[in-house]
Amino acid sequence: MRTTIETRSETLFPEIIPYNKFRLKVDAIHEIYVEECGHPNGQPVIFLHGGPGAGLSEMHRRFFDPKHYRIVLFDQRGSGQSTPHAELKDNTTWNLISDIEMIRKKLNIQKWMVFGGSWGSTLALAYAQTHPEACTHLILRGIFLCRREEIKWFYQEGAHFIFPEYWRSYEQQIPELDRGNMVQSYYKQLTSNDPKLRLAAAKAWAGWEGATLHLLPSEESKKDFEQDQKALSVARIECHYFMNNAFFQSDNFLIENAYKLKKIPTVIVHGRYDVVCPVKNAFDLHAALPEAELKIIPDAGHAVDEPGILKALIQATEKFKTRL
Repeated sequence: MRTTIETRSETLFPEIIPYNKFRLKVDAIHEIYVEECGHPNGQPVIFLHGGPGAGLSEMHRRFFDPKHYRIVLFDQRGSGQSTPHAELKDNTTWNLISDIEMIRKKLNIQKWMVFGGSWGSTLALAYAQTHPEACTHLILRGIFLCRREEIKWFYQEGAHFIFPEYWRSYEQQIPELDRGNMVQSYYKQLTSNDPKLRLAAAKAWAGWEGATLHLLPSEESKKDFEQDQKALSVARIECHYFMNNAFFQSDNFLIENAYKLKKIPTVIVHGRYDVVCPVKNAFDLHAALPEAELKIIPDAGHAVDEPGILKALIQATEKFKTRL
């Protein structure tokens, strides 16, 4: 098993402004925001954000050398600048995979690198298993396989032993008699006709996630996730996906289909003390995909901006550069 340990920090590439922005109508309901940065004739890479529902940030452009890469980013259905905001109808993993293909074809890209973290790793795996011929490389961070054991750990029983003070607000949003299935109870509130109840539930759900992302808890991250618009899209769309097993045919779908990726060079990056997506997920994926390189960051949690994770991701994008 190829496992390496990364510890030192790395610097993001400089801030850049997209050279192309557009909106793409992907069906009768949804219109997604897409942008391109870096080298217009460079090596193509698509960035898949987390959540689902979290949307893009300017930081996401900066994992790639802009002099080399043609960087494609988009807000997934219901997220960020895509509309309608926090919409659940026709919002499934398979819809998102279709959207990615629509973007690729619109931009006349034959093949590209796929880069995704957290839910983005889930979507990257599902996309690559569906369209392996379109993927040159995979960079996966904070592996999330959307299995029942993972949902139970973070939203029902497990992670609350580590962050009990933050769990309190998450738990108290749900009446005591309804706490036997927190995801189902949150889903009822997040899809309620009462906008005040929807927002309160969204802020409690998203705040719990934001508070637990880092090795050292970050109030700034918690407050970022609790912003009204972000909280609504993150909480509603995540809960929608979790209620539906990410729309996969089986609980272990991504592991069962990992064999389809054995010819795609892959790097897996995961924080040892990731509470949101435990490191077991990365080891489970690596066991099913031993050809991949597994990088365990010993002093990191889940967040993409943990210094060791940042270093490993940039090392991966540099490693996978191909001749233009």
